[in-house]
Amino acid sequence: MKNHLLAPTLLAALTLFNYSSSAQTTPKATVKTGAGNTIELPEADTKASKTNFSKVVPWPEGKTPTAPDGFVVTRFADGMKSPRNIVIAPNGDVIAVLSNSQRTRVEQAANEISGKAKTEVAGKSVNTIMLFRDADKDGKPELISTFLTGLNQPYGAAFIGNSFYVANTDGVYVYPYKTGDTEIKGPGKKILELPAGGYNNHWTRNLIVNAAKTKIYVSVGSGSNVAERGLDNEIRRANIIEINPDGTGEKIYGSGLRNPVGMAWAPGTNALWTAVNERDGLGDDLVPDYITSVKEGAFYGWPFSYFGQNEDPRLKGQNPALVAKALVPDIPVGSHTASLGLAFYTAKKFPTKYQGGVFIGQHGSWNRSELVGYKVAFIPFKQGKPTGKLEDFLTGFVKDNKEVYGKPVGVAVAQDGALLVADDVSGIIWRVAAK
Repeated sequence: MKNHLLAPTLLAALTLFNYSSSAQTTPKATVKTGAGNTIELPEADTKASKTNFSKVVPWPEGKTPTAPDGFVVTRFADGMKSPRNIVIAPNGDVIAVLSNSQRTRVEQAANEISGKAKTEVAGKSVNTIMLFRDADKDGKPELISTFLTGLNQPYGAAFIGNSFYVANTDGVYVYPYKTGDTEIKGPGKKILELPAGGYNNHWTRNLIVNAAKTKIYVSVGSGSNVAERGLDNEIRRANIIEINPDGTGEKIYGSGLRNPVGMAWAPGTNALWTAVNERDGLGDDLVPDYITSVKEGAFYGWPFSYFGQNEDPRLKGQNPALVAKALVPDIPVGSHTASLGLAFYTAKKFPTKYQGGVFIGQHGSWNRSELVGYKVAFIPFKQGKPTGKLEDFLTGFVKDNKEVYGKPVGVAVAQDGALLVADDVSGIIWRVAAK
């Protein structure tokens, strides 16, 4: 039964339904967010989607992303292939997870929606984790080592005592580790089987550990856009799963989350927050990606509804009982922004405004007429609650509406108080420090 575990609400929805490809619309809607603000959602239109792939060009010599006044941006490390996620080790070592999609481009996702032929499969992901040690805290690592290889599209990583955990696309593994190790030498053990791969770039599996080090949370994205392959394909997907450190005790912590990637604990609380990529195919301005606190046992709508109880017109009437249970997320962060990275600023080096606030790595759109995302955004928080609006923090990744220099993904706060940003397509980890 463990391999077929689902949230009870979604398990009840495992029935066949008709997925219509004809044009469908829903009216505009006014929604009160989980954080208490009001937003207007435009009319949904299943024939209004765009495909707009950006071309990545090299960063010009001496050029960096742009941060607000009072900050300096430098290259912490470069020359890598696809740094996707950043994790800080107990001793301050910077762990960079290098991996990428196995397909040439995400046109595969657009092709599946339109019914076109599949694209060819690209070369394998680099599947490596690197370690960077900046012992003197000057912003330049003195030691660089290959920490772990032989993985299978890794993304999440975490430390508990003498153990190092990695979330590959097909499962969670644990390795022996001692604080200060610069290389994992012992064999790994698979403690949790996961459904591998997924729609578009939903192959990533992230990890986060609670403060007591007694629970691990694993994010798993959906295997389709809106369950057009059938809900049997979505078993144990579109969820955040809770397990014990040995892999036992599996249960669904939150469900109906189309593609939860970034996860972080709001400072001073026990609230788990996640960044979620919402669905495609409803137009330029639907559906907003979002960040939200995840309430244990809650359902967040996917695939039947979005941003609360707004039914997806392609699945209208398929499961009204489940739609009625859908919670509204806390904070919208823009439609098709591909918001992936998530990190609360827990250090003291940035100005007071930023302390306790959250940074969001927005990888950027491929399915909107004008490019959006391609930046690191910021939302101020106090005592674990949002106190202001979404604003730009790190920009300059876009050259024009066709070409970009980079695509930020994972974000992390280093022990010296700097913000580290993984720019996967350019192979750079950027460092943002207060002057």
